[in-house]
Amino acid sequence: MATVAGALGVQAAAVAGGPPRRGKEVTTFVFVTGSNGVASADPELTLRGHRSVGVSLPGHGPEEQFHVAYQAPQDLETLATLPSPVTQVTLDDYVAATVDTVRRVARHGRVVLVGGSLGGSTVTKAADAVPDLVDLLVYDAAFCCTELRSPAEYLETPENAGSLAGSVLGALVGDPRELGAIRVNWRTNDPEFLAAAKAAFMAGGTDGELLAMLNTLLPDESLLVSGADARGRPHAWGRVPRVYIRHSRDRVIPIALQDRMIREADAATPGNRFKVFTVDTSHAPTPKDYRQITDILDKLAR
Repeated sequence: MATVAGALGVQAAAVAGGPPRRGKEVTTFVFVTGSNGVASADPELTLRGHRSVGVSLPGHGPEEQFHVAYQAPQDLETLATLPSPVTQVTLDDYVAATVDTVRRVARHGRVVLVGGSLGGSTVTKAADAVPDLVDLLVYDAAFCCTELRSPAEYLETPENAGSLAGSVLGALVGDPRELGAIRVNWRTNDPEFLAAAKAAFMAGGTDGELLAMLNTLLPDESLLVSGADARGRPHAWGRVPRVYIRHSRDRVIPIALQDRMIREADAATPGNRFKVFTVDTSHAPTPKDYRQITDILDKLAR
């Protein structure tokens, strides 16, 4: 947890060669995206007096993934064989980038580390690595692995039976085994895929809101992340205060699976249980629905 320190205390610690003391004047929200996402933050939290920053995950720069073959008219034959920038990227790489960001922002005050969806794996391992630098850990409809080692294993559970996450298979491009990545053509205009994606990710949104969301996604995600061991240690990750924001209409990580992960984490660290909130939204909230999440985060910082 953070300690109270003024600017002079930070400077003195730095001069002395020790770790800088942190003040509590400002809360910084550090956001870790889920699969296929880019670094992004919440500008509304900034307007409310906080700071927010998105972690730039290795291989997730748009300049690394976007190619003229992905533009219209698309060249799917070329797109199917382009080398992927995430072929060798691992969960450890995501964690290293996140820890680096946490170390930098922790000098300025409290840190709230937020993971969405697959980003839950990253925030767990990052908090496990630097528990003293994370004041609060937030899982936003995200994977929190405790009894099972990885998101891939949780996808095989009965609680995930109603998931529609497989809808993305309808827009796969290339052979994942050859690419070393899962490549999805989010910019397809195939009506069957778009209908399936809407049902899975944003059932309550308009067609325009769905398309706007899909166009923020990157084509490639590493094959090495979802199967990696994403469990935290009770004496490290398990002592960081944590929050789970349930999405009640989620068809990617069903509510039953969210609840299972909450129960398992609470059983592993009964002295540090999740504080749970619920929002009435799908896996990918519409801008209107996301305001509920902003309100929760804002209150957690006060």
